[in-house]
This record gives sequence, C-alpha cells and structure tokens, in this order.
Amino acid sequence: MQFPKKFIFAGPEYSGYDKFVPAPYFRRTFYPVNPDGADFTLTVTGLGFYRVWINGTEITKGLLAPYISNPDDAVYFDQYDLSPYIINGKNALGFLLGNGMQNAPGGQIWDFDIARHRGAPRLAFALEYNGVRVEADESVKTAPSPLYFDDLRAGARYDARKEIPGWNLPEFDDSGWKNALPCESPRGEFRICEAEPIRPTGRVLTPVSVVPAKGIAPYQPLPKTPVVVDPDGVPTAEGGLLFDFGENNTGVPILTIDGKPGQKISLQFAELAKDGVIDYSNINFYPDGFAQRDVFICKGGKERWQPCFTYHGFRYCLVSGLEKGQEFSLEYAVCTSDIPSIASFRCSDETANRLYEMAERSDRSNFWYFPTDCPHREKNGWTGDAQLSADHMLLTMKCGGSLREWMRNIRAQQRNDGLISGIVPTAAGWGFDLGPSWDSVLSAIPYYTYLYTGDKAIPEENAAAIFAYLRYAAGRQKPDGLVEYGLGDWCPVGGNGKIKASKEFTNSLSLMVMAEQASFLFDLLNMAAEKDFADALYRELRDGLRAKYLDESGTLADGGCQTSQAMAIYYGLFKAGKLKQAKKNLVEGFHQNGDFLDVGILGARVLFRVLADADEADLAYKMITRKEYPSYGRFVDLGLTALPECFEAGLPDAEAGSCNHHMFGDIKAWFISCVAGIVVNPEKNDPNHMLIKPNFICALDFAEAHYDAPAGGIFVRWERKDGNVELLVRAADGITAEVVLPDGTRCAHVGEKTYKY
Repeated sequence: MQFPKKFIFAGPEYSGYDKFVPAPYFRRTFYPVNPDGADFTLTVTGLGFYRVWINGTEITKGLLAPYISNPDDAVYFDQYDLSPYIINGKNALGFLLGNGMQNAPGGQIWDFDIARHRGAPRLAFALEYNGVRVEADESVKTAPSPLYFDDLRAGARYDARKEIPGWNLPEFDDSGWKNALPCESPRGEFRICEAEPIRPTGRVLTPVSVVPAKGIAPYQPLPKTPVVVDPDGVPTAEGGLLFDFGENNTGVPILTIDGKPGQKISLQFAELAKDGVIDYSNINFYPDGFAQRDVFICKGGKERWQPCFTYHGFRYCLVSGLEKGQEFSLEYAVCTSDIPSIASFRCSDETANRLYEMAERSDRSNFWYFPTDCPHREKNGWTGDAQLSADHMLLTMKCGGSLREWMRNIRAQQRNDGLISGIVPTAAGWGFDLGPSWDSVLSAIPYYTYLYTGDKAIPEENAAAIFAYLRYAAGRQKPDGLVEYGLGDWCPVGGNGKIKASKEFTNSLSLMVMAEQASFLFDLLNMAAEKDFADALYRELRDGLRAKYLDESGTLADGGCQTSQAMAIYYGLFKAGKLKQAKKNLVEGFHQNGDFLDVGILGARVLFRVLADADEADLAYKMITRKEYPSYGRFVDLGLTALPECFEAGLPDAEAGSCNHHMFGDIKAWFISCVAGIVVNPEKNDPNHMLIKPNFICALDFAEAHYDAPAGGIFVRWERKDGNVELLVRAADGITAEVVLPDGTRCAHVGEKTYKY
C-alpha cells in the first residue's frame, strides 16, 4: 500500500503546562463520482492521537488511536472502510487531534519534554475510491476545538461554551475556518497498527459512596517537576464531593450535569483516600493541578462529557465546583486493550480468589497497547516489568499480537551497539543501561510467545536484535565472566535501600537466562553461529557465577537470600548433586524467617514456583495468602483491589508508591500451574500439550482452572470428597495431556476423565 506523504497542522504552537493550545479540528469535504458499489478506504494517522468522523458519525477504532509511540521510531496508521457511510453528493471527513507522544509535557521526568520530535499535533490521511486519491493538504480547513488542554498523563480540559455544532457534517459552513498548513513529515517508519485497539470493556462503574470532601493530603512534586501555576486553579476540597468507585482500575470518567454557563467542574483522580481526604501524593511527577486532573466548563443546560486523549488510574475522584442541589452524576468507564481472556482460576479460599482478581485487574489496567508500569503516575512501557510478566500475561490473555507490535518499537530504539532503553517508547536517550534484568525483555517476549502459541514470527523478527544485545553484553563482562551493570532486585521487602541480592549476581544470572532463551530461539530458527555465541556466553556466565557464588553447602556465597537462592535453583545454576540440598536450605531459611517472604520483583517471579517444585506448595500458599506483613494476603485485608508496587503499601510512614502494578503478578500463573496444575507445553515443542500436575493444597477444599490453547481448551478441577481427592480433567479435541498425581503416578490423558487420589 502507499502511505500518505503529506502532513498538515493547524500551526506550530503547542501546549504546555503554562500555555494552553486547543486541540485542532480539521475537516475536508469531497464529492465522490459514481459512489454506488465503490470501495472507500481511508488511511489516517494523527500525531500524537486522533479521532475521526465521516458525515458526523465517529468511526475511531478506540481510545488513543492510532498507537503510543515515539514518531522518530514508528508512525502508525489505521485504515477504515468508509463505504457504508458515503452519501451521494457532498461528504465530509472530520478529525480532532490530541497531543499524545508528539507533545507530552507530562513526560518531563523521562525527558519527553525535550524530545526532538516535540511539536504541534500533525495529521496525514489518504482517501481512495474509484482510482481517486485525496490526501491531506492545504485545502483542509481547521479551527480550535473546545478541548483546550490534553495530555496523556496530566488529563484533559474542555470548554463546552466553545463547541461548534455540526462542525463535522457535510453542509457545515467552514468559510470562517483557516486553511491547514503543511509541516514536516515525521522520521519514523510508517506502518499499519496491528495491536489490538483500546476500548471500553463494557463495565461502567457507579460510585459505592459519595461523601463531602474533608480535605486533600499534602502534595509535594518531585524536584525536577516544573514550577507552574495552574491557570484553572489547583484543586480544593471546600464544597467538593468525594466519589469512591469501589475498585482501583483504569479508564475515563463520564460526567453528566445540569450546568450553568461558565461553571467550572474539576475532577481530581486518585488511588488513595481516607476519612473524606483524597490523597494523590503518590502521583508526584507533575505540578499540582496536573496530577490526573480533568476540567469541564459548562455551556449551560444538561450536558454529558467524557474526556479523550487521556486516561486515568483511580478509585477515587474529588469533584469541585458543584452547587448545592445541582443535578450531577459521575460514572467510570473501565477501558483497556481489547484482548480476549484465555484462562481463569477459582478455589475455595476467597483470599486466593481476590488475589487472582487483583492480579488480573493489574494486568488489564496496565495493558494499553503494551504493558505499562502503572496507569496513573507513569504510563510507561517498562521493559523490566514486562519481562517479569510476559509468562503470566501470555498464559492468561491472548496478547501476542500487541506484544509483537511493541517489540517493533523496542527494536526501533535499540542503539547501534545493541543496548535498549528501560522504557519503550523513550525519547532523548532516556533510560538506557538499566541492565540485563530489564533488557532481557528482548528474549523473554519472543520465547514465551513461542511456547504458548508455537508462532515463530516474533522469534524471527527479533533474532537479530537479541544477538546484537548479547554481543553488547559480552563486551561488558569482567575478567571473571560476570557483569555488574544495571538495577537489582527492585522493590524488595523493606524498600529499595534493603536489596539483599547482589546486583552482580542477579544481573549476571539474568543475562545467563537471556543467553539460554536466545540459544533456544536461535536453534529454532536454524541460526547455528548465533546459537554457538549464545551457548558460549551462557557457559561463561554460569561458570563465573558458580565459581564466585556457590559453595559446597548448597547455599550462595552472598548469604543465600531468598531471591538469590530461589533464582539460582529455578534457573539451573546449582549442579544436580547440590540441587536437593539447595532446596532444603531455601525452605529452612523460610522457617528461620517465620515463613515470611523477603524478596523483590526478581525473586517473587520464581520463589513460589521453586517451592512447588520442592514439594512445598503448601508453604508457598501460606506465604502468599497469610495476612501479616509482608505478604500478598495482607493486600486483601488492606482493602486494595489491585496489586501494589511494593509490600510496604499501607504501612505507617511508608512511601505510598503505586497501588496498581503488574510486576508482582506471577501468582496468577502459580495458581493456575501449581495449584490447579495446568502446565502448558512442558517439553517446549507443542503448545497444545499439557502436563496436569496439581498440588492438593491442605488449606483448600477445591481448586479449578481453565486454559485455552491454540487448538482448544482444557479444564481442571480437583475437590476433596469423603477423605479423598477427585481430579476432573476435560480436554478438547486437539489437546493432549499427561496427568501426574502427587504419588508420582503418570497417566496419558485424552478427552474427559476423573481421577481419584
């Protein structure tokens, strides 16, 4: 296909915190010749975001179209079939552009404010029919819209008094509008977006309570935050109402009001509130007034508004500017990437069920085209978080297509020497050199995507990038074969000042795992030379780690903290003769610690899997579900509804952090694989083959899970009955399985069968 070549804008001015520039409207009319039966195809991009109408009907694929990317790396287009909307005579295309990543003042912490691509929103489109091609040019008309400020992170502001009725209809008189101006084309690769669109899920939350607001917790922006005065005034609790929607999720508000002309309604969103006091102090990357805040100015009468070109992560909303007795309502449209669910879990323990639900909510609310670290504060695609979650996300969501698209962006910003950034998209060189525990996303996503789908496309597309990184990392090895660069076991129990695992150890081991995954992928693709390089790097790292960190007792020389010991066991660092003792030492260490976990994100990814493999699934379950700090079960008792960023959430005087992260979410996979017992593709050669190996947890009366493989579904349920356990396995045609009972009995399984133990 031929992409549009011409880009236009309303002018070079662009918005900032201290200077609001309205989002531009654009319209183009056309008179199709012989439209009956013709195919009308529209190819369009808006940088950063767009909405599109044909003859007054909006056809935009979803929120934040076309994609979230650095336009220096990739420029995304969408295609629409306009045929059902075309009329004889005059037709009108209408567009509204948002700032998105083209102009992201809310991204100053990560240098998006100094990105070389920063500028006013731009539009390109081509309409093709009957051999005719119409592209964006200076004949397109433009005018300011009522959306006078928008930012992906900071929020949206709308003045309904400036609405232009009928602006996107064919007969609208646009003679008073200006002509669009030509502008520079972006530098990135032009491509059609293949990621699933972002859409409302269909869940619209209504408040579980509305109370008079009693205050706002002290807010202190980070030192790098610009000092500006919000032209709309900072939020105030005086006379405001505090809405509680009952769960910490992600989406956009729906405001309905019988307003007065010029009345200004402020919506301040937050994850935290207590006793009528809203607390958004953990969203401290922005000037006060711009930390997830929307503003709506009424034109008068009954009005309904939903912001665009932004989204929020929140449970609470402080509404300011209402008058006593005024007709008003606020709803919460939950939104995420439109990705099907392919797995579920349920058991007899409501704490475990709640934790699974919280992990699922964190995954979903942090998947906006790609995995983000939190939906309220950063909205960044952190590679470290994603490599930790790739396994459990691909097990539970059909997200391979969206991850494939994101990998294209990871490759696009890879440096010539092979290094990648810790956030994607990135700008101005921010976030490089975070280390193998983050950079291993390059191999983790292709590796797990292949295991769960059998599709070689992602391995093929990323093989060269993986090899380039391995060559870079090999250049960072010290004489003992190990590497030291990068971050460590982030967000451990006690905070980042309490990281116990050696950074040299975790980064060297992470690079070793990356080399092992790369070797597997290179072998799959018949890349012999690259496989040999990966194998050699693997051996150098393994041998270096063994020489420096393993002792004869089966405990690591760095003290054998939970993270180091569990990672060494899980990733095969211990020799076979020492493995049993290593597992025993790990378990004894837990008992000495009162059966409490003491890990960060790297340890939490493997800890419970190692315990299940060591026949200590009951201990793992206890550590997960217990209610005392530190544990996951405590999050339930705190009333959290998503997984937080750190185990210190809710402790007195603890830094709040985010209350909605997915990086501790591997418990989802653990419940499915180690409790219900569905292990997908155990031999790594058939995504439609399962190992059914449940652990009959003493604290549970039953557990069940389902998983949809490419060839069909499998359902497993075990239940205690009359002193025994009955295990039901139901596999669709095309699914093969082997059942392994706790006594070691192995049974080939096809179809549906009940086993008694």
